[in-house]
Amino acid sequence: MGNAFLSVPLQPGQSFKFTVLETLDRIKEEFQFLQAQYHSLKLECEKLASEKTEMQRHYIMYYEMSYGLNIEMHKQVGKIVFTMF
Repeated sequence: MGNAFLSVPLQPGQSFKFTVLETLDRIKEEFQFLQAQYHSLKLECEKLASEKTEMQRHYIMYYEMSYGLNIEMHKQVGKIVFTMF
């Protein structure tokens, strides 16, 4: 990617000579590559954010169920203890 300018082997005594159009083409290619990477990473972030929201929703649901079960168990234990005495 960054070494694209060095891909052409030089002959002894030859210097780097790029035309403006060649340079612009290379910049355009690299920009398109970076845009594609950005798009891919953006989609991945959106997917992870969605999964995070879903996990939080499940956590709250399980917490509420656990809390309700705990209260119900305390009620049952209270009834058992009350009837024993």
